[in-house]
Amino acid sequence: MDLNSRYPALSDLRARAKRRLPLFVWEYLDSGTGVEATKARNRSQLDCVRLMPSVLHGEFEPDVSVELLGQHMALPVGIAPVGMSGLIWPDAERLLAKASADLGIPYTLSTVASQTPEDVAPHLGENAWFQMYPPRDPEIRSDMLNRARAAGFDVLVLTVDVPVGSRRERQARSGLTQPPRLTPRLMAQVAQCPVWAMGMAQRGMPRMRMIDDYAGETKGLPSNKHAGYLLRTSPDWDYLRWLRDAWEGPMVVKGVLRAEDAKQLQAEGMDAIWISNHGGRQFDAAPATIEVLPSIRAATDLPIILDGGIEGGLDILRAIALGADFVMLGRAWHYALAALGAGGPNHLAHILRADLEANMGQLGTARLQEVRQRIIPDG
Repeated sequence: MDLNSRYPALSDLRARAKRRLPLFVWEYLDSGTGVEATKARNRSQLDCVRLMPSVLHGEFEPDVSVELLGQHMALPVGIAPVGMSGLIWPDAERLLAKASADLGIPYTLSTVASQTPEDVAPHLGENAWFQMYPPRDPEIRSDMLNRARAAGFDVLVLTVDVPVGSRRERQARSGLTQPPRLTPRLMAQVAQCPVWAMGMAQRGMPRMRMIDDYAGETKGLPSNKHAGYLLRTSPDWDYLRWLRDAWEGPMVVKGVLRAEDAKQLQAEGMDAIWISNHGGRQFDAAPATIEVLPSIRAATDLPIILDGGIEGGLDILRAIALGADFVMLGRAWHYALAALGAGGPNHLAHILRADLEANMGQLGTARLQEVRQRIIPDG
């Protein structure tokens, strides 16, 4: 199969993924919350960022690597955490961890993944990040941190933009429950996706294994909540300070949209700021991440990571042009897995690299940071 001609863009992987996934899984992966205005805004505002091409630069080979948090990254993009990856594609966490190691980019394991830090430890590369949803109990916090560190995760990511659960109406309409239960309605959807079904039959329906270690059975939870809510709290600044003292290594805060918060996070000793609106899955009146990037860049000199609507190399360049140092993708890697299986992430990385290099050639920029000189101002 000639992947480059059949699947030259992320949109092609997304279209094939939709055909190969049961509806309730697709809705879990692809949906936002509300009327999905924030999800759409992420995309539309990226399209508003224009860059000026330049000519007569001769032949050159673009350098698409970056340094971040003391580590060399082969690409300016990593794998963002997605809860219950193993529901989207069988063995997703292990496959993504292995792909990130092969590609030389970060992999971020979610607290609410379907595999534990110990499960993925043998497959981690040099850039292993652990994303924490903040547990209320200090003993559980400490144990989670110790387990992540012992498994080989060296960067801690605290997600702060989920103070309460969101409604995610598309997921509810699909019939998905937490934990997932194969009702007759869902079984009818599964029957139409034999590759997904065979993979799940081999591994069993996924659960939040790390959460299960602390929470046990999830009896009594509403159908639109998952087991993580048994443990989670809404963190405050004191919680952040506790975590900063407890974690030995780089710490990143994910879910920042206000410049004032970024400035305070730098004062509290964070190592990077992660601009995110949770892919439009939490609050449907949030600004697009690319909209708030310039003000946050002006407020801090910490490294800035950004996600939200990124679909290719040109979008990565747009983010870097406005001040980001690194970009994360979440849904995209899962589209790739669902479309092509274990080889999907490598093909997506090829797409991103080729698109970066082609657009840097048009811009006449041999290094990523030079794209900041190509912004076309509004008006």
